[in-house]
Amino acid sequence: MTASMYILLLLAVVLANIPFLTPRWFGVLPLKQKRFGHHLLELLAGFVLTAALAYLLESRAGSVHEQGWEFYAVNLCLFLVFAFPGFVWRYFWHSRHQQ
Repeated sequence: MTASMYILLLLAVVLANIPFLTPRWFGVLPLKQKRFGHHLLELLAGFVLTAALAYLLESRAGSVHEQGWEFYAVNLCLFLVFAFPGFVWRYFWHSRHQQ
């Protein structure tokens, strides 16, 4: 694996966990209360950003391979697995210690 692949994986882990670690909308706009729907939209945006960067890196390395829906379904599931630590911290660990 090349350094760009490691950076892409690290970026995917960070983008998957950021929605759960900050009370701000996309890390910029403050919200009174960030709901689960906000987290889902941020997760989707992080997935799209990661996929676009992966496509850009692949196109720079050579020809881009055609992918079916299965490839994107597996990548989305992997992105959700990356988001699991942030989800656990936000909904199970953090809320228990706030009370």
